[in-house]
Amino acid sequence: MKKLTLALISVLLFSCKTEKKEVPAPKPNVVFIFADDMTYSAIHALGNKEIQTPNLDKLVQKGTTFTHAFNMGGWNGAICAASRAMIISGRKLWEVSEFRHNWSEGKEFDKTWGKLMEGAGYDTYMTGKWHVDAKAQNVFQNVVHVRPGMPGDAWAKENIGAKFKTLKESGKKPEDIMPVGYNRPQNENDTTWTPTDKKFGGFWQGGKHWSEVLKDDALGFIEQTKTSEKPFFMYLAFNAPHDPRQAPQEFVDLYPIENISVPESFLPLYPYKDGMGNGPSLRDEALAPFPRTEYAIKKHTQEYYALISHLDFQIGQILDGLEKTGKMDNTYIIFTADHGLAMGKHGLIGKQSQFDHSIRAPFMIVGPKIPENKKIDADIYLQDAMVTSLELAGIEKPEYVFFNSVIDLVNGERKESHYDAIYNGYRDLQRMIRKDGYKLIVYPKMDVVLLYNLKADPQEMNDLASNPEYKEKVETLFAELIQLQKDMDDSLDISKVLQNYQEKK
Repeated sequence: MKKLTLALISVLLFSCKTEKKEVPAPKPNVVFIFADDMTYSAIHALGNKEIQTPNLDKLVQKGTTFTHAFNMGGWNGAICAASRAMIISGRKLWEVSEFRHNWSEGKEFDKTWGKLMEGAGYDTYMTGKWHVDAKAQNVFQNVVHVRPGMPGDAWAKENIGAKFKTLKESGKKPEDIMPVGYNRPQNENDTTWTPTDKKFGGFWQGGKHWSEVLKDDALGFIEQTKTSEKPFFMYLAFNAPHDPRQAPQEFVDLYPIENISVPESFLPLYPYKDGMGNGPSLRDEALAPFPRTEYAIKKHTQEYYALISHLDFQIGQILDGLEKTGKMDNTYIIFTADHGLAMGKHGLIGKQSQFDHSIRAPFMIVGPKIPENKKIDADIYLQDAMVTSLELAGIEKPEYVFFNSVIDLVNGERKESHYDAIYNGYRDLQRMIRKDGYKLIVYPKMDVVLLYNLKADPQEMNDLASNPEYKEKVETLFAELIQLQKDMDDSLDISKVLQNYQEKK
């Protein structure tokens, strides 16, 4: 009997030991906050002392900032469409320009960002700007207020080229021809449009500013997460600070026009604007008069900053809502934008150029074990945010995904960029390679080659391509750009431009 009792005790003890399993750590939550048309330099904590962004500053202070995050380009003037297609699919520019047609045919949704996260057990949420060929409801489980490419889509579809032609031929005043909000201000007395007047629609369509609606949506989602044990992934895509740059008066009042500076690289006209696709017929460039005036640039900048500060205020409320869930110790926040914006630099207004102001965006990540107030200057693509979230969620990177997680850079396990060089392409009008502190820009239609030393000339104002001392650098970067085109499935032949450059030298 005694032996039997001991045997039973041993069995029970063994059973207890075998049943005691290690409980896996809960998957972290991921909140992705996406701005629209926000250049890398539009954050106070990153060096812009004119702008007020206290909540984005907190992300900089509490997390790690990548100071050199780039978009890869676009196949039309809506650079945001290409940027968003890349981040949703993980595919590079020219590949996704073809792949996106699968979405319109109802295919390949399982390979999108939202579905990959859902497959790993996440509740997925989306609100705000979409501008992707797939339907948002086919990518995310919970979707509200899907917004178009910009507020007031009919306004965006105006034939700007035809308007400028009519204006030139008729001799009429701009306000009689151009849509309200374009080709302005003509002078300091031009009051044809104001960012605070709700009669102009845009961000005010529906009665409440779109950024405020998105904030309300986000807080509603966050409230739902309090009663759920599942991890959540939130894709919060603001339309701000895309034009029409409309914000409440108290945010405009933060920026008296006399306190706004003119960019160091300001030009009345960019000499290559037409041949590189940035002439008056491009919608973004038609927002301000040609030639540019210092006053017009100050006015647009005032409205841009006001809309960013209003955006920043909404982000602050979202961050407060996340804090109240009690789940912030297991939540990552990634903030970036779909690309940058010129806002008067080089005589340009929009994002369809190869200068850093247009291709470079802010990028911050905050969360458990993420170093605070850390800056990393290794080159990344902003679409790396997608793959970073996959790694955080414990999802193996699919073979078809081009981009890379930044976690190894954040942790210091890796010091160098995942990319040998940064590439950008815009239609068949522009190509760029950024490598080893230099940038080579090619405008194929004009046989123009530009070279910038980014360390000595961060504002990209001094072209070195015509300097004989830099001929070898131009040729080396050009050859590397042609090879990079092959790697990127870019079929545009720019070799003739190189030949012509060599013959001129």
